[in-house]
Amino acid sequence: MKHRFWTKGILYLILIALAVFYLLPIYLMLLTGVKPFNEVDLKTMWALPLNGLHIENFIAGYKQLAPNLKNSFIMVIPEAILSSLLGSLNGYLLSKWKFKGANLVFTLILFGMFIPYQSILIPLVKFMQFLNLYGDIPGLILVHIIYGIPITTLIFRNYYATIGTEVLEAGRIDGASLMGLYRYIMFPLSAPSFAVVIIWQFTQAWNEFLFAVILTNQSHWPVTVALNNLAGSQLVQWNVLMAATLLAALPTLLVYIFLGRFFMRGLMAGALKG
Repeated sequence: MKHRFWTKGILYLILIALAVFYLLPIYLMLLTGVKPFNEVDLKTMWALPLNGLHIENFIAGYKQLAPNLKNSFIMVIPEAILSSLLGSLNGYLLSKWKFKGANLVFTLILFGMFIPYQSILIPLVKFMQFLNLYGDIPGLILVHIIYGIPITTLIFRNYYATIGTEVLEAGRIDGASLMGLYRYIMFPLSAPSFAVVIIWQFTQAWNEFLFAVILTNQSHWPVTVALNNLAGSQLVQWNVLMAATLLAALPTLLVYIFLGRFFMRGLMAGALKG
């Protein structure tokens, strides 16, 4: 009993130490974000503000990032929804409709996850110019949807593989078609996987930088590109930059805070098994 007590205590200490370690950058950003500019210094970066909290840094950061935050929301929300729906359809067809070559098709789709972004930039830019989508948000949405399909397909396929075929056979007896089975049986059962995939895709697209800086012009930059440019001038207002960084990270933090339990339930329900 005593041995178990000490083991549990050591485990908690390790977990607390790791949590503190990972939260240190956020603490430092928050601390710098509420300081006046004349108190921002490497020697005193861990010190508390001497002259109160300067919330105006967050207001200044928000004014600079507001159009780009809007662009990010316009890009991320349809991307997360559409890539999830397409992944769900792919996963359903590849797990429950074993057509000839299904395993090969699945392997080829998964191969898309391992293609480095840098290797396809030039043909991607040419393709976007051909479609007249270069420089605009719809082109960026399309790229993220396509790049999101492999992981969303994998998650849904593995989840659907855990669902027995008896329920589909009952639907076939009732006369449901292939897509009818998906619409009335599989789709309502997919809530755990949709929670995992939408949260995952939202975070990935929100934090993505390379496609955003290559494929969009200045008026359509998402928040990651605009945030990078805040640090590009000769005189960097680190307090405003840290405040803006926290504002840019806030949507993903809120998603995990309020929807994290659904994410965990989805994982526990088998969305990433297989």
